[in-house]
Amino acid sequence: MAPPGGSGVTAASLASFFAERRSIEQVELGDELAPRFDHDGLLPAIVVDAKSHEILMLGYMNAEALARTLHSREAHFWSRSRQAIWRKGEHSGFTQTVERILVDDDQDALVLHVRVNGPGSCHVGFRSCFYREIDMGTVKGADPVRVRQIETDLAFDAAAIYAGLPNPTRI
Repeated sequence: MAPPGGSGVTAASLASFFAERRSIEQVELGDELAPRFDHDGLLPAIVVDAKSHEILMLGYMNAEALARTLHSREAHFWSRSRQAIWRKGEHSGFTQTVERILVDDDQDALVLHVRVNGPGSCHVGFRSCFYREIDMGTVKGADPVRVRQIETDLAFDAAAIYAGLPNPTRI
């Protein structure tokens, strides 16, 4: 069966592309991809640099984004802020070529090992979206917990790359 691709992805083609979930044994130990999308139709996907193993980002995929990713070998996601499919790097040019995808035990989460075709993955301009860490020393009392920057140098000029585009971060 040929995987769906491009704008020709239909509900019918997706239904035949992924296996129907028939049993716990099939999902946990079988050899069929039978993803379980959440109530919004999404599946979390952690993206890791294939060479350095650095965690780059967390995205969400719906069935179409996953099918497009598998077919093209380029990472596609569902943008919750724009309510649309997007190919990572479609604006910046910093695409993510998928080298490997891990599926968790109950097939409701993915880890994509990618090769980043550019200096970074974060819309803020850093290499990784995980450029801060929780300051564990601030976890006490009623004061807000603090975070500190661990990646200090920008990988690219986000303002120039994304000029004119809305910021996907929502308050």
